[in-house]
Amino acid sequence: MSVSIPGLTSVIIPNAITVHLGAPQEPAENVTVSFLDYIKNVASSELYPTWPESALRANIYAIISIALNRVFTEWYRSRGYNFDITNTTQYDQAFVRNRGFFDSISAIVDDIFNSYITREGQLEPLYAQFCDGRISQCDGMYQWGTVDLANQGYIPYEILQYYYGDNISLVTDAPIGEAYETFPGTPLQLGDSNEYVLLIQLGLNTISTNYPAIPRIQQPDGNFNSATQQSVEEFQSIFNLPVTGIVDKGTWYSIRNIYTAVTNLAELTSRGIPISEIPEYTPVPEPGEVVPRVQLVQYFINVLSAYYDTIPAVDINGILDATTRTAIMEFQKTIGLPVNGNIDEQTWNAMYNSVSGILDTLPPSAIALPNLIYPGIVYEVGSEGPGVYIIQQYLSYISSVLEGLPPADPDGIYGPVTENAVRQFQEYFGIDVTGVVDEYTWNRIVTIYRGLRFGNIRNSI
Repeated sequence: MSVSIPGLTSVIIPNAITVHLGAPQEPAENVTVSFLDYIKNVASSELYPTWPESALRANIYAIISIALNRVFTEWYRSRGYNFDITNTTQYDQAFVRNRGFFDSISAIVDDIFNSYITREGQLEPLYAQFCDGRISQCDGMYQWGTVDLANQGYIPYEILQYYYGDNISLVTDAPIGEAYETFPGTPLQLGDSNEYVLLIQLGLNTISTNYPAIPRIQQPDGNFNSATQQSVEEFQSIFNLPVTGIVDKGTWYSIRNIYTAVTNLAELTSRGIPISEIPEYTPVPEPGEVVPRVQLVQYFINVLSAYYDTIPAVDINGILDATTRTAIMEFQKTIGLPVNGNIDEQTWNAMYNSVSGILDTLPPSAIALPNLIYPGIVYEVGSEGPGVYIIQQYLSYISSVLEGLPPADPDGIYGPVTENAVRQFQEYFGIDVTGVVDEYTWNRIVTIYRGLRFGNIRNSI
């Protein structure tokens, strides 16, 4: 599954934002206001309500994006401050406590406050730098220039493209939620396995490009192994933190801080976080936990064991036990993968490709599929992967026994042929004809297959 941590791997519109009424290092009061009121305040302080609406909208998009960038990168909080943004234009945007809002500006903010600018294909809100364009110049948008463009008939998006480039997008209707610290709450250390570890591994690898003394973590997979510990220790040494190899709150935010710096996330020239590179994380099962993916891997192992003497057969019980880990390591060793005993994406894909290559040479009657539990995924047109392949194998055997049912042509891709095979199966057995394999249809397919393949139900059908 993809890593999904609101505010860290996805952008949320915070309900509230805390503003420091002064320069970052100066003693000053912090005020917490709703995000909506903050944007109205800044826009009413920065803009003239008589400007053309297109100019106002373009500027408000930029104001929103800068504020969200500060929240998303935890720009100040990762440096130890207890606020999200300042009201000093030298660092951030103008905010005047208790000021009123212009009606025209307020109406626009109500309409677009949960929209922001981003580079195409990137996650983070663009640090949409702007200046007035008369007294001061900058690399971003000129506020008075937006007025001229609006008067020439430019719409807001065209104005933004004029200043920030053609490769920008507007994200609309972003989710709204509570802003909170991204630190997971407890330190990360050797033996932990979760999505936070995976993000730390990826962050350290990115930082290592600028700081080569930090060893890269090969095959980041969310498991806090000795290589991760070594990378953390070197990071801590370079940045004068206690060298513990443990990612406590201080180390977490130092990594966040340096990562933001080396990728320029809080600058107009950001390298960005490509959405396509938001990683996959496969949780490590709890001891004794039955997991569909583990069950399928165990089946793969048993198929492979018939062709490779080095790979032992295992029980198909869905439990990632010591025997299964040993078999996974033997497979990894046999085909030259990193030997870690984990079901990472590389191992998963290699097993699937190896097994499908073997099974594709055999007729359905020669393939004995296990009684696999429902993996919790709804399969439909467009789905791909091992689960689809297994469905196709089940249906192909069933069609070889029961007249009138078409095969599904196993290829791991849920296309029209597979959809038709599912529909015909559902109609044959009195199931709602949807062409979709949900839990009920999955279980019926498995039951019918098992009965035909190993039982004696064909005479009763």
